Amino acid sequence: MRAGSGKGAGVPAEGTRRPAWAEVDLSAVRHNAALLASIAAPARLCAVVKADAYGHSAVPVAEAALEAGADELAVALVDEGAELREHGVSAPILVLSEPAPQAMEEALALGLVPTLYTPDGVAAARKAAAALGAGEHRPPFPVEVKVDTGMHRVGAAPGELAGLVAEVAAAPELRYAGLWTHFAVSERLEDPFTGEQIATFERARAELRAAGLPEPGRCHAANSAGAIAWPEARYDLVRCGIALYGYAPSIEVGRRLGLEQERAAAGPVGLRPVLSLKARVTLVREHEAGERLSYGRLRPLEQRSLVATVPLGYADGVPRRYFEAGGCVLVGGRRCPIAGTVTMDQLLVACEPGSGVTAGDEAVLIGEQGGEAITADEWAERLGTISYEVLTRIGPRVPRVMREP
Repeated sequence: MRAGSGKGAGVPAEGTRRPAWAEVDLSAVRHNAALLASIAAPARLCAVVKADAYGHSAVPVAEAALEAGADELAVALVDEGAELREHGVSAPILVLSEPAPQAMEEALALGLVPTLYTPDGVAAARKAAAALGAGEHRPPFPVEVKVDTGMHRVGAAPGELAGLVAEVAAAPELRYAGLWTHFAVSERLEDPFTGEQIATFERARAELRAAGLPEPGRCHAANSAGAIAWPEARYDLVRCGIALYGYAPSIEVGRRLGLEQERAAAGPVGLRPVLSLKARVTLVREHEAGERLSYGRLRPLEQRSLVATVPLGYADGVPRRYFEAGGCVLVGGRRCPIAGTVTMDQLLVACEPGSGVTAGDEAVLIGEQGGEAITADEWAERLGTISYEVLTRIGPRVPRVMREP
């Protein structure tokens, strides 16, 4: 399917009943994966496809990323890994959080690699591995250990790490496949804390060696920002999420991307946003200046306008306050302001009287049209949030349409 503007362009796939959809550009996924892999090399690329690939649709995104240079995948939940396996994805999959005991056996049976950071987690993994025959008629199951170097969300405390690794290394049912950590502020290049986290990670590794414990199969620390802007943090693997979907984690990281791309002699410049959010105008009515629209009647129209109804609302991930934040929609290649409070299923857009907007015209909330563009970064700036939240809040009732160039 090819994107465009105006009637008949960017039409959702057959079988989509609703005139609203999110286009996912798989060629952009491949471009971004290849770019990140070239920058991070010789470290391997892990494509983070948790939360349904940040709302982009996990299976096709995972397949595209693997085709273009990713070596493996990462998810947050065992259920997310199960979905990939059910659709024939055979690549290595790391579960980024310690699975609950009741999910551990399924994780191992599916060939997922669980992250462990508590004694209870190690015990659950050993029990599940034994139930699956590890140490008897099948080899031990790989697991990875996460250490908390300052994020303070999950991970073994540095002082508890040696004991935990010793338990894993001594378990005949398990294989100590990796040691990793996660950064808290790597998108802020002037903040010294990322350097402190790297130093804490290095101290932890040295203490494990001094205790006579075995080396892990690999080490990793870098998220998207770490992969792009902190070369010393690339280790054996980088875990890229938001950059895979076409957005730099911060303006500073975006600038650094160009420098790293030059060093890597990578291909076409820059990340490419993957997702576009679109709909068809369902109704157009003319209203005079001063008319107040939608719930609360919060603001009068500044001029006589053609007001277009667009069938996307806050149940689809367009926040109610996007109106008050100055949100716009592209219609006919022009930026048109949202003209009243966003409702659950619809929003209203004020178009110029002579614009000729009619029912059936394409409206673009995120994406390009007629030389104009609205990005998830723009939404984030207006709403005081981050592009990650903008993308992942697009609801499941919005059909995802895969697009190739």
